Amino acid sequence: MRSDQSIDLTRRATPSELPEWMDEPCTYEDFRHCLKDLGQVNRLTLSYRPTLAFLDAVLAAKPGQALRIVDVGSGGGDVLRYVERWAERRGVQVKLTGIDLNPYAARVARELMPASSAIQWLTGDAFTYAEPVDVVLSSLFTHHLEEPEIVRFLGWSEAVAQRGWFVNDLCREVVPYKLFGVLAKAMRWHRFVQHDGPVSFRRSFREDDWERMLREAGIAVAEVRLARWTPGRLCVERMK
Repeated sequence: MRSDQSIDLTRRATPSELPEWMDEPCTYEDFRHCLKDLGQVNRLTLSYRPTLAFLDAVLAAKPGQALRIVDVGSGGGDVLRYVERWAERRGVQVKLTGIDLNPYAARVARELMPASSAIQWLTGDAFTYAEPVDVVLSSLFTHHLEEPEIVRFLGWSEAVAQRGWFVNDLCREVVPYKLFGVLAKAMRWHRFVQHDGPVSFRRSFREDDWERMLREAGIAVAEVRLARWTPGRLCVERMK
């Protein structure tokens, strides 16, 4: 990887330009360790706040209604475990489904979830999911995709989500990019996390990226809210 001085964050690096190690073939043990450390990253950076705030808004719009929520690219399942606890605190009936293409992901998620959990973990392509959906969530997912795939995902989310969808991902800025690299080394996170974290920031987005992709997906930018959350998040919110 080049030195920070030569890194260009004015443009998005594509996944084909900068692969992430966790997306390459690896052992289950490495993948599991990586996802567990990513869960710690998410807890330390309070990255669940934007997603739970969005769900609060969805709930406030129609109080008392059950929610069918699908998390695409669910990884180790930490987001949906937080959502499940959120629903319990608020007395909301939910059906939670996590979908990930990597078969290791569902295995890790099942190992890490409490025995009382009712979350369903699926391996496969979310575009083939045929059950009714109220809310589509994703977290740290879209930066793994090439732009045409993101456009397709946005269009699919808009078509299937009856009450809204929410993208929680990174913001391509210098400060969080550098801080993550320092934190990952200090915490001695898995080597995948130390490598992939800075790469993820370089593959992430700014507002003009999202506006362009929304237009390409046929979604009116005026109907979508783009919001930055500290540290280092840029979220895309669509309420219906």
